[in-house]
Amino acid sequence: MKEILERHHLHSKNLEKMEQPSLELQLVENSNMSRLSKEVAEKSHLLRIEDLQQLEKSLETGLRRVIERKGEKIMKEITDLQRKGMLLMEENERLRQQVVEISTSRKRQQRFTTESDDQNVVYEEGLSSESVTDASNNSGGPPPHDIESSDTSLKLGLPY
Repeated sequence: MKEILERHHLHSKNLEKMEQPSLELQLVENSNMSRLSKEVAEKSHLLRIEDLQQLEKSLETGLRRVIERKGEKIMKEITDLQRKGMLLMEENERLRQQVVEISTSRKRQQRFTTESDDQNVVYEEGLSSESVTDASNNSGGPPPHDIESSDTSLKLGLPY
């Protein structure tokens, strides 16, 4: 290629020196020019293909990285959602146990209230535990013979 360019420059210098170039010289110069332009066009075409191939490789590499990164993000989201799902299931189970405990506690409280109603236990404010016991023991026996006594009783507490 360099040789062709050097010859081209030599011929062009010779043409300037010569006032009238020969016809043969013009034909050789034209053929050299056409051949040289073809070589440059071919090499520039090859460079373009090489550039395109390099660009294609770069795009494929970039696309591969994007696909990998997207896959990693999706897997991370799936893992996070699974972890949240497990936490929600644990919380749901804990709440179920609380509901069972509250229900059991209420049933016990209702049984206790029902049993105490059945025993006719009298609860009065301001009485000691001995007084309450005495009152419940006396209620089972015969009523006192005082004229002022009556069969009235007072129960304090929430109705169930």
